[in-house]
Amino acid sequence: MPITVTAPEGVLTPTGEREILPRLSAALIEASGATGNSFFTAIVGGTVHVLAPRHIYAGSANRPVVMVELKLPNIGLGSVEARKAFITNAAGIVAELCVPEHKSENTWINIVNAPDGGWGIGDRQYTGDALITAATAAH
Repeated sequence: MPITVTAPEGVLTPTGEREILPRLSAALIEASGATGNSFFTAIVGGTVHVLAPRHIYAGSANRPVVMVELKLPNIGLGSVEARKAFITNAAGIVAELCVPEHKSENTWINIVNAPDGGWGIGDRQYTGDALITAATAAH
């Protein structure tokens, strides 16, 4: 379940650049109710993209926005409450790992869902049922 963080250079602290993905991964696992599930933990990962500030825009203007995008199968974070829990925790993590001048309105969090069967690892396609079966077996 990929997490992509895109931030302008100098907005995440050096510690933030190292810790943001592990902490967001833990927040996703917790919000999913999958803490301690080896299958679920193994399929959460992502990337951190630190770009020159001139390459980040919001509202048609150059602005220091930190973007967190979470891509999930359609069963992921299946309730409004679970999505809210992730967004709340993710916003707090970003705030802790950015320079003090970073404003909360410059943190954007987006959850994108793949349709059933539109998520996979390698050449293995997973439906929602297949993911639930694998996660249940690992629990």
